[in-house]
Amino acid sequence: MTRHLLKLSDLSADEAQAIVARAIALKNSRDPSYRPFVGKTLAMLFTKNSTRTRVSFESGMVKFGGHALFLSASATQMGRDEPLSDTAQVLSRMCDAIMIRNDSQADQEELARHSRVPVINGLSNLHHPCQLLADMQVWTEHRGNPRGKTAAWVGDGNNVCHSFIEAAKLFDFKLRIAAPVGYEPAQEIVRHGGNLIEVTHDPKAAVAGADLVVTDTWTSMGQEEETQRRLKAFAGYQVDDAMMALAKPEAIFLHCLPAHRGEEVSASVIDGPQSVIYDEAENRLWAQMALVEFLLGMTPAAK
Repeated sequence: MTRHLLKLSDLSADEAQAIVARAIALKNSRDPSYRPFVGKTLAMLFTKNSTRTRVSFESGMVKFGGHALFLSASATQMGRDEPLSDTAQVLSRMCDAIMIRNDSQADQEELARHSRVPVINGLSNLHHPCQLLADMQVWTEHRGNPRGKTAAWVGDGNNVCHSFIEAAKLFDFKLRIAAPVGYEPAQEIVRHGGNLIEVTHDPKAAVAGADLVVTDTWTSMGQEEETQRRLKAFAGYQVDDAMMALAKPEAIFLHCLPAHRGEEVSASVIDGPQSVIYDEAENRLWAQMALVEFLLGMTPAAK
């Protein structure tokens, strides 16, 4: 059966943890002779701009002997003269896996339904599972197993927040989410996390005693016309030194980038000693290559 990763909960807890462990092993080894993807091609479909998603998938495929094709919406027939079902049928006869970064979880599901090969969510309006594999990797590298620990999400209950909720269940940690009224995560996804998830409108309460503090931009791509309204709504939600001081002294700070210093996070925090954002960004490469191995049935994690 073809496996896809459209949301983090498409994995079992054992599978997710094995992929993270494999990503750490690949990163620590950096063995240039290990080239499992020779002859393998990844099709990368983009309708949204990207830095880390494109570079990490493309560089990773090259490092491991494969090839990645960058396919932008403006340069393909996807969503114009051709239905997604036809795109999926054609690409999956020519390529070994498909990664898509777009605005629609529903379109990703449609693509996967008609694909013979794994489809990977590189970001959608609802989920960002690859980011969370990288985040779980960096948390494990710096502070050990997340199990039983507490993470604090401060800001918009967006796609990354949704994937954090699913990560909490798979990696067995508590997640406190502080979001303004009207910007909370989707209730059906919160319910999925069960009693591991707490939603509040008080960012200080969320961060108090946390092992990990994470935020994201207040205005995502496609929301630019909402910028002024969002800046007003998120006043008081900036992760600054005073807020970080409420977390445990050994707490680390994450941000998936791009960041707006002086808005959702102060420069002193994101550029400070508790920030591990560049390790986090690098881990997109290692976590995603471990994921591709898994989806293609090429590692013990796939069994």
